[in-house]
Amino acid sequence: MKLLELDFLSDDTLSAAKYLLGKEIVTYIDGEETGGYITEVEAYLGLEDKAAHTFSGKVTKKNDMMFEPYGHIYVYTMHGHSCMNFVTTVDRPEGVLIRGIEPSRGIEVMEKRRGRTDHLTDGPGKLTKALGIQRNLHNGLKINGDTLCIMPGKTPDTIAETPRIGIDNKEEAVDYLYRFIVSGNPHVSKFKGKPVADNGWK
Repeated sequence: MKLLELDFLSDDTLSAAKYLLGKEIVTYIDGEETGGYITEVEAYLGLEDKAAHTFSGKVTKKNDMMFEPYGHIYVYTMHGHSCMNFVTTVDRPEGVLIRGIEPSRGIEVMEKRRGRTDHLTDGPGKLTKALGIQRNLHNGLKINGDTLCIMPGKTPDTIAETPRIGIDNKEEAVDYLYRFIVSGNPHVSKFKGKPVADNGWK
């Protein structure tokens, strides 16, 4: 099993977000292996980004993991669902929200966890449930440890840049093109139309 070197998370968050597309997240939880190729991400640029949980610079019990160096995950809850970010940079509270994955391993386990057979991972709360990630158990978890790994996967044919989703009250930040998706892949939030050939992979 080849693990991805994590140095790409150390500096530029926007570049890291795009680089994550196509990489495979794999979890080992409760004796079950599940995984998927990343199809959709959103970058959050900390102190300069009004949509980021760390915009004020204030460290709280909720966001404290964002102020740690890259190499771990920050999990928060939204409407009762856990959402997972990969923390980036060495000295800035920035990160990348994983919004969608294309299931690759343990699909039957994902279906059991989600209680359904479709739309398993096309949203940030859906994919964490499918992968078994929970805030109370996994916030601050090290990437490439015993529970969660990231590996080389597939290469996107085309990457689309759009505004982020669900931040309508964040002033100018609503217009930032910080959401990146694999064009034509159906495993992304609010997908419409028909999937392209090979779901957008080269």
